[in-house]
Amino acid sequence: MQKKVTILGGGESGTGAAILAKSKGFEVFLSDKGQLHQKYIDILKSENIPFEQGRHSEERILESDLVVKSPGIPDKVSLIVALKEKGTPVISEIEFASRYTDAKLIAITGSNGKTTTTLLTYHLLKNAGLNVGLAGNIGDSFAWAAAEKQYDYYVLEISSFQLDNIVDFHPYISVLLNITPDHLDRYGYDFQNYVDSKFNIIRNQTADDYFIYYKESEVISRELEKRRPEVGRVEVSLETPLASGSYLENGKLISNINGNTFEQAFGELPIKGPHNAINALTAISVAQLLDIRAEKISEGLRSFTNAPHRLEQVEVIGGVTYINDSKATNVDSVFYALGSFDQPVILIAGGVDKGNDYSQIENLVRDKVKGLIILGKDPEKLQNYFSGKVPQIYATEDVRDAVNKGREWGVPGDIVLLSPACASFDLFKNYEDRGDQFKAAVRDLVR
Repeated sequence: MQKKVTILGGGESGTGAAILAKSKGFEVFLSDKGQLHQKYIDILKSENIPFEQGRHSEERILESDLVVKSPGIPDKVSLIVALKEKGTPVISEIEFASRYTDAKLIAITGSNGKTTTTLLTYHLLKNAGLNVGLAGNIGDSFAWAAAEKQYDYYVLEISSFQLDNIVDFHPYISVLLNITPDHLDRYGYDFQNYVDSKFNIIRNQTADDYFIYYKESEVISRELEKRRPEVGRVEVSLETPLASGSYLENGKLISNINGNTFEQAFGELPIKGPHNAINALTAISVAQLLDIRAEKISEGLRSFTNAPHRLEQVEVIGGVTYINDSKATNVDSVFYALGSFDQPVILIAGGVDKGNDYSQIENLVRDKVKGLIILGKDPEKLQNYFSGKVPQIYATEDVRDAVNKGREWGVPGDIVLLSPACASFDLFKNYEDRGDQFKAAVRDLVR
């Protein structure tokens, strides 16, 4: 008898999971409480996969033998609670996909920097000629790729939401870049719950696997002391030369792993700032663990192009540089962004506050920010916190008005930096829409 598998959520990961389930002979049903994108409707119809949208037919779903859940659905919703009470396994798409591939998995997580690190790691491996796929929170659905493609390696960007519902997911190399407060609304406003979620990435690793992490993260160090996992540890540091590991010293990226040494002047690379030094050292560490030749690593680092909305230079107008860092949706990201510039900054921040603590950036803002432009429907928290700490504050709900105010305040040598520290959903569809509207408004200044 066929096993009944229900997929909850019909976006990229859900549709991919449905295709994988069908390819493995399961009886598949996809259910989405929202409206499906036409692209996915067409695919599900062409694959003869039954689906519903705008509702969850609970009676039918509760008959499932296995449920694959979209990362966006919290465990506390009544349907998931009912499934778990019934004893029905509820897993994530990455867990489901990992059961149907023999590829070695390189899984990358962290509150910040995971997209850049994932893309850079993938680029280094692909440039070196490895048969490698890119999936997870970026690129293809992991399940979709597992259904249709054959890779020797996958580089996976993994969010905490995806890690919440793993069982046997087992990376050969796991990466934890940092853990700072984020998504606390999803984790009962308990930071430890979020930390536990991130540490799920090493849950199934053994002494034959590798765990790359940022040495200077107090949270990670404290957890490692507490957990003492039996996994091969590889440290990345901005402060300490390491006999074994990767570090930054005198402007050089240096890696000593598996008896191989690699050196690269960081200033020669297309990515800048201390956070990107961590990202680059991490990607280099992965490449070293996979015995990629030094010249290929260097070649890949130099030819890398980062994803948009991450400290992306838009234009230089009248000597003022406009930077789009719309992906900076938490305070830690803004900390790294401000640390990337020595010039005076006009900071555009604001949006949907996720319980932010702005004390982390207070000193940097006092030292570097000559003006704060708050872009969002609810400016009060930012306004109250930074009042008297920056020379001028301006609030608006219009991105063009924000850019025009930046031009008005800016003088040659200044940086106008969109680095919001907040989610985008009050005024924009998502952080990409926010960044795209910012770029369009900046480019209109030169028309």
